[in-house]
Amino acid sequence: MPSSAVVTGSSGFIGYHLCHRLLSEGWQVTGVDAMTDYYDVALKTARKSRLTALPGFRAIDAHIETPGVMQDVLAADRPDVVIHLAAQAGVRHSIDAPQDYLDSNIAGTYRLLEAARAHPPKHLLFASTSSVYGANTTMPYRETDKTDRQMSFYAATKKSCEVMSHSYAHLYGIPTTAFRFFTVYGPWGRPDMALFKFVRAILRNEPIEIYNHGRMQRDFTYVDDLVDGILRLIDAVPAPATHRGDTDSLSSVAPWRVVNIGNGRPVELMAFVEAIEAALGQSARKTMMPMQPGDVPATWASTDLIEALIGPLPRTPLPVGVAAFVAWYRDYFEV
Repeated sequence: MPSSAVVTGSSGFIGYHLCHRLLSEGWQVTGVDAMTDYYDVALKTARKSRLTALPGFRAIDAHIETPGVMQDVLAADRPDVVIHLAAQAGVRHSIDAPQDYLDSNIAGTYRLLEAARAHPPKHLLFASTSSVYGANTTMPYRETDKTDRQMSFYAATKKSCEVMSHSYAHLYGIPTTAFRFFTVYGPWGRPDMALFKFVRAILRNEPIEIYNHGRMQRDFTYVDDLVDGILRLIDAVPAPATHRGDTDSLSSVAPWRVVNIGNGRPVELMAFVEAIEAALGQSARKTMMPMQPGDVPATWASTDLIEALIGPLPRTPLPVGVAAFVAWYRDYFEV
């Protein structure tokens, strides 16, 4: 297995967990993160401080879209693997601040691809999103489904990154795997995500907003399960000899593949709320709301491809994962 990695977005929710796991397994990791203020920077700083306390970690504070930054990092490190997680996240925020998504997601990914062209890793892996499935209604979502009806600018930028990375894989032979993540949750999660918002509001005896009047389903994926999938996919380098049949998204003209990482079992939103109430030992005050612009009523990942590539993934039961988040939240915020 390779031993050196560059991880962008290393102080983010998923980036932190991934770097922590890599370091615990003896990797040398360079983490690049701009520490932007989209949400509380103190949370990012706390994650970063935990990583810098571990041997083998080097932190670089920088915007990946800044010309020369990623070129310099890859030239200095010559990593075996590049894992690109840095992005402006959030469906709803992309309606209010689309420029942030253009800069970070599209321009930033372009800069990274140029750096990878100049200093090719053995495998480039990067985070896309289940949101690229957009208006698709046939479920579960499969990697071979057509994805050209995105419902938000966030999803559109992520789809653009998939397309750009395919072109670089074709032109320059960079082995590339794109992950489509499905509603990742767990300790150290983002404050703009439902689990964090619901727990905070319930503990303050404030109402929580239930969109589409509760008629929502999500394929909730516990962060440790997701990280396990990423690590095992590092060795699943796309190449013609690795083709897995009709379910495989492997390109016919490039060493490029897109892979869902999800639980494969959608959960009703109200069941999610009930799991939070049980973990907190406290009932939620609920305000029913209409569907928000850019959102979709359901997500559901097909896991056929990832299991064909690396075998079964762990599937942490939702009540266990929610309880772990609640325990972390109470400890971190001392409540």
